[in-house]
Amino acid sequence: MQGAFDFAAADLRRWRDALVRAFGPPPTGPRRSPVGQLVKSILSARTRDAVSGAAFDALVARYPDWRRVADAPVGEIAATVAEVTFAEDKAAYVRAALRRVGRERPDFDLDFLRELPLADALAWLERLPGVGRKVAATTLNASTLDRPVAIVDTHDLRVLGRLGFVRPGADARAASEAVTAAMPNWSGEEFLLFHLLLKRLGQVICRWDTPECGRCPLREDCPTGRAVTG
Repeated sequence: MQGAFDFAAADLRRWRDALVRAFGPPPTGPRRSPVGQLVKSILSARTRDAVSGAAFDALVARYPDWRRVADAPVGEIAATVAEVTFAEDKAAYVRAALRRVGRERPDFDLDFLRELPLADALAWLERLPGVGRKVAATTLNASTLDRPVAIVDTHDLRVLGRLGFVRPGADARAASEAVTAAMPNWSGEEFLLFHLLLKRLGQVICRWDTPECGRCPLREDCPTGRAVTG
């Protein structure tokens, strides 16, 4: 008899394959260092990738190393990343997170997270100011650490909820844990590609306000889509 995770794994593989056919393999780009990805992820919340990427590049161009960012005034950091949403709050989180990292890891090298059990690595990051499960998972998965853990942002969570993969009201932590547990043999790269595919679906078709269920490549599996399209 198949267990719940066997069915979940089949669903995830089928959805991944359908999204690759619909959108093509998403580009991933070069991977940042873990601390660089940590900062980029804090800046990314509720901000378009192009904007947060430009803000991150501006931060790196202004400060020669992460210690200088940790020592900079919050207002100066905020002015550097001014185009992101909630720039002042994010500047404060970035500085506080980097100060904590610097106290415990003066070289700002987070490669040790590669060797910790996944739950311990996530917990270590989630102790930092401004770091929840999405930022922690992205730091581990999308950086040079390349760890196999699911990234779940607001787009992923909306899609997974409409598909019925997670229960109504589930948060990003619960969804990330469910996807990660269902796919124990996926590599870090496979988790990253799945996140990018779900995110694209959520951005262009499965939008929060006006989903276009009629052209969704996953509509046959989606209770929401079937209800809309009949």
